[in-house]
Amino acid sequence: MLPKIKIAVDAMGGENSPKKVICGILENHKQNKDVIYNIFGEIEKIELLLPKNYDKKIFNITDTKNKILDTDSPLSAAKKGKDTSMWLTIQSVKNNESDVAISAGNTGALFVISKLNLKMIENIDKPALSALWPNKNNFNVVLDLGANIECNDKNLVDFSIMGSSLYKALYPKDEAEVALLNVGSEELKGNEIIKKAYQELNSKKNKNFSFHGYIEGNQIMDGKVNVIVTDGFTGNIALKTAEGTANFIIKEFKDSMTSNILGKLSSLINLKNLNKVKKKLDPRLYNGAILIGLNSPVIKSHGSTDYIGFSYSLDVCIKVVKNNLIQKIKENISR
Repeated sequence: MLPKIKIAVDAMGGENSPKKVICGILENHKQNKDVIYNIFGEIEKIELLLPKNYDKKIFNITDTKNKILDTDSPLSAAKKGKDTSMWLTIQSVKNNESDVAISAGNTGALFVISKLNLKMIENIDKPALSALWPNKNNFNVVLDLGANIECNDKNLVDFSIMGSSLYKALYPKDEAEVALLNVGSEELKGNEIIKKAYQELNSKKNKNFSFHGYIEGNQIMDGKVNVIVTDGFTGNIALKTAEGTANFIIKEFKDSMTSNILGKLSSLINLKNLNKVKKKLDPRLYNGAILIGLNSPVIKSHGSTDYIGFSYSLDVCIKVVKNNLIQKIKENISR
């Protein structure tokens, strides 16, 4: 019998917490009976949201009144004390009491606290924030999405190795297809850093992924590649642009189908297609960014997601543990 997966959960981070966190845990537990949830937060509030006779071996609560606020700077959050729900969550992984940590709280604080507590994987200089992004066929892994504003060519090569390892951990049956996000697809396009990374990736064959050169922003969702690598500045702008575009499309669809009588009639015909598009673009389905490069996995859930989105981010936690993400990265980096 396989050992249970232990997830350390910051119950107090993000909007509408701890309610959305605990409801997300209960939703996730319906399909995952082999998981233990080590929960950190205010026990009085948390227990009101759990069943009366909940199994304390499955829902293991560590009581703490202190928490990181969204308004805290990363530095002030780190100085706030080691009894905050976020710090204790990361500490649980550091002490090998949990396999993976997750928080929907302050992103900057989570980065700093994670890096203070957890060692970097050997030969990796910088961690990267990676996340799932829908494409025509399934999902892309995209990184970096904001952890590093500036990157050198080695960082981009490391991100390629880590991103492909993550993709294989999430989708073990698929091949990882890597591309560098650039302003053009021609080999001579881009700055010197991305050109050097291109030359390095193009000159060596890697058993763990295929390198496809450059990809432009309008090709991200084509599905021809599934691991897209960039620096944190570009990646964050691309992500926010895509999120805004998706919200705009959904809103325009709804408005156009309810603005007049013909629109209402056509809405009945197009409702099925609209629901398909809406589901594909639903950010809850790919909630759960990963701070990758540390010696233990740390998952960042979107602060404004609901309990369904948080449940999906717990699924990401389970997959990266079950499929040995950290070990895969270590093996691939050493090669």
